[in-house]
Amino acid sequence: MKRPSPAPPARPAAAPPAAALTALTALTVLAALVVLPSGPAHAFTGDHHEDITRRALPWQPATLAEMADARDGAINANDKSPYFHLGPLHCDNADYLSPRHAPDYPRTRDQATTELVACVGTSVARFRNAVRAADGLVDADGRVRADQTDLSTHCTWDERPAPAKCAVLEQLGRGWHQLEDFYAHSNWADEAAPGPTGITNPPGLGRTGVVPFFDIRRYSGMEDADWNREVRAIVPEDLASGCYPDFDSTGVEPADCDGRVAHNRDLNKDTPASARSRTGENFRRATAGATAEITRQWKAFEEELRAAYPEDGRGDRMVCALVHDDPVADCPSG
Repeated sequence: MKRPSPAPPARPAAAPPAAALTALTALTVLAALVVLPSGPAHAFTGDHHEDITRRALPWQPATLAEMADARDGAINANDKSPYFHLGPLHCDNADYLSPRHAPDYPRTRDQATTELVACVGTSVARFRNAVRAADGLVDADGRVRADQTDLSTHCTWDERPAPAKCAVLEQLGRGWHQLEDFYAHSNWADEAAPGPTGITNPPGLGRTGVVPFFDIRRYSGMEDADWNREVRAIVPEDLASGCYPDFDSTGVEPADCDGRVAHNRDLNKDTPASARSRTGENFRRATAGATAEITRQWKAFEEELRAAYPEDGRGDRMVCALVHDDPVADCPSG
């Protein structure tokens, strides 16, 4: 479904610097300054986010529903206000065309890459938070904590203190959403329509593998400046995501996307009906890429828990507690 232009929001008093959005604390400050009504699904619809996430995760039903549900799952929490209107949470606004495709394009490669770095940064911050929150799943003796893993009451995705399982799911869902969006928003895996390439028909990269600069687990253990440099060094020259009138990493909201590769018109693969989706197998490639990405991200998180909490098999039981609906029974210690 196409995203309509949102109603004009109140401006933040001051825009944070671009680098600030690589830290979740600065992103939260920006979110608190933007008070907006809820919008429709951003990039993939909620149903498509659900389908992708369900295919990617080998979890038991109740836990999987908490993560993947089209309306209330953690994977769709970023599509609620005010997160809906923050471009880095959807990998928006990394639009760029090289001179061979559009002479005098109004954005530079560096500006576009800055938005990708900000997008990656939000996922890195969420990964770190999720690892910390997982410590509450299991007690010091290695036993799963019933009070921290019970899902008889649905989780609430409001960034407030919560039982450890809900806290971990919220951090993972909010960190994975933009990685799924990237495949729908960008030209990473797709192809251009027949004919000349340009602003309304950006070149497609046709990549079939997962994105190398979504190495979130490894980046989480690095200094931000170091992984920032790595991302900038490996972003392909012709990579672009669409311009959308939400807040970019500098806190600026473009009035429109005239003269730029636009999300709605030119590049999105939100549904099979979008213009870009109807070229070749673009929609299938976007969903397949996003599914493979979340499979990779979950495996990386499992590995990190086992590495971060090796004593007495605590990490193993944390993983078990996240996958199972009744982890006290299904994940015994000793």
